[in-house]
Amino acid sequence: MDIYTIIFLALAVFIFLRLRSVLGQRTGSERPPYDRAAPNVVQRTQDNNNVVPMPGAVIDQAPLAPSADVAPADRWKGIAEPGTPLATGLDAIVAQDSSFDPRHFISGARSAYEMIVLAFANGDRRALKDLLSSEVYDSFDAVIKDREKHEQKTETRFVSIDKAELVSADARDRSAQLTVRFVSQMISVTRDKTGAIVDGNPDKVADITDVWTFARDTSSRDPNWKLVGTGSAA
Repeated sequence: MDIYTIIFLALAVFIFLRLRSVLGQRTGSERPPYDRAAPNVVQRTQDNNNVVPMPGAVIDQAPLAPSADVAPADRWKGIAEPGTPLATGLDAIVAQDSSFDPRHFISGARSAYEMIVLAFANGDRRALKDLLSSEVYDSFDAVIKDREKHEQKTETRFVSIDKAELVSADARDRSAQLTVRFVSQMISVTRDKTGAIVDGNPDKVADITDVWTFARDTSSRDPNWKLVGTGSAA
């Protein structure tokens, strides 16, 4: 055995010991691997691979339904006033889906709102198809095709989402619908193939109010809501 072989063996042993000290050893108490077949639903954007919780999806644990012993006046406290159409609509949804929690929904809706706006700006049809009804997808796709035809690109950046509040709720024929008003600030600009601005302002923060309606089949095991209608408000 020559000197070079001895040196290489010594280096190999040293590297092995260093890796072992850095990576550690299995002790039998490690957390189990993530189960991809579990019902936890997340959506990823292709551009930044960020995990985004979807409306109605289970992330850490199932949302808790309102307790039966909660007084009617307090059932939707902070969400809807007792006796209002919104409160009545929420009661109807819970009657069809006892796991429904409006606070959990609003949290997911905020994430979905940002994801849909950015996917639309980026022309990410794959992400949009999973989040929109077929009718809404077709209208979004038409705008994307028009941008592609004119070789335009849109850049959108959220500054903040200042408010996301339920404005109506309804449940009928195993179909639940929730309408949310989003108040946000964003910067958006559309450029042509030369980089010239054709719409928007890269230096101006715009105040945006959108009114979106989400729906899901409450008899389905799929917990996700899809965007079925869009609108804007002053």
